[in-house]
Amino acid sequence: MKKATNESIEIARQIAGFLNEYVPLQKTNSCHTQKAYQSALQLYISFLESEKKVGQTDFGTKWFERSVIEEWLIWLRKVRICSPETCNNRLASLRIFLKYLGSRNVKYLYLYQEACQIDRRKTQKKKVTGMSRNAVKALLEVPDPGTRSGKRDLVFMILLYSTAARLDEILSLKNSQLYLEKENPYVTVIGKGNKIRTLYLLPKAVAHLKKYLLEFHEYISDLEAYVFYSRNTGTHGKMTQPAIAKMLKKYSLEAHQSCTDVPINLHAHQFRHARASHWLEDGMNIVQISFLLGHEQLQTTMVYLDITTEDSAKALATLENENDKKVTPKWKNADGSLVNFCGLSNKKK
Repeated sequence: MKKATNESIEIARQIAGFLNEYVPLQKTNSCHTQKAYQSALQLYISFLESEKKVGQTDFGTKWFERSVIEEWLIWLRKVRICSPETCNNRLASLRIFLKYLGSRNVKYLYLYQEACQIDRRKTQKKKVTGMSRNAVKALLEVPDPGTRSGKRDLVFMILLYSTAARLDEILSLKNSQLYLEKENPYVTVIGKGNKIRTLYLLPKAVAHLKKYLLEFHEYISDLEAYVFYSRNTGTHGKMTQPAIAKMLKKYSLEAHQSCTDVPINLHAHQFRHARASHWLEDGMNIVQISFLLGHEQLQTTMVYLDITTEDSAKALATLENENDKKVTPKWKNADGSLVNFCGLSNKKK
C-alpha cells in the first residue's frame, strides 16, 4: 500500500483537531451541533471515497475546492435525497471546517473563500412557533410537585421559560452560576461561542428554584454540581437532551387535553420562542430581547420572532418606549479507507 502524502496527513490531523478539540471546546456545547459537524464531514469524505475514488495517496486540498463541493451538494440532493435545508446545513458545517483549516495554515484559506461563494439552496421559510400564555400555564400545572421528579420537571420548565435560554444552556448550568441571594437574583449562562449572559429571575422563579435546591442539593453544597443532573451519573453528570424530550412529550400530551394550544410534539425551543414573543407583546425593547436571547445581530431576532418588514418599525419603536481532553490521533488507523484515515466512521447510505 502506498504511503499517504504529507498534505493528506496534515488535513486528516486538522479534521481530528476540529472535531475533537475545536468544536466541543471552543465552538459549541450542544451535542446535536457537534454531531452535525461530524455528520457533514463524514458524508463529504465518504463522497470523495465512493464517488471520486479518492484514497490516502491522492487526498489533498484540490478535493475541497468549489467545483468538488458543488458536485457533493448535487450528490446529497439526488442520491441521498436530502432536503434543501439539510444541504444548506451540511454546506455551513463544511464551511466552518474550511475556515478552521485556513486559520491553521494560511495556504488553505482560499478553500474557505471559495466555499463562501457557493449559493445556498432555495428553501421555503418555516415559521418558528412558540406557545400561548395559556399553553405555558397549562404545561406548568401538569407536573406533580409532591414527587421528586415532578418538582424537578416543574422547576426545569419554569427556568426554561423564564430565562428564554437555550436547552443546552440550562442543562449545562452549574450551582456556581446561580446568584439567588443578590438584591436582583440572576443566573449566568454560557452560550454559543462561550459567551456569558446574565439572566435575571422573577421572585416566583427564585422561590421554586430555592425549594428545588434545598431538596436536590441541600441548598448548595457543591458549586460544581449540575443544577439538573442525571440520576444515573450523579450530580456531576448533566441530564441528556433525549431525556428532556421524553419528559416534555409526556407533559404536552397531558396538558393538550385541557388546553389545545399546547403543541402535542412539544420541544424545548418552543419555550424560548414563546418567552421572546411574550416579551415583545409586553412592549419590551427589541434590543433587550436580542441580548437576552444571545443573538449577535438584531436582524436575527427579527427573523426569529417572524417580524416582517412592515412590523419591524413597530418592533423598533419599543426603543422609544424604554426611558482538555487529549485525543488519540485517528489518522493513523490503517484499514486503508479514506474515511477512517481522517478519523471518521463510515456514514451509511
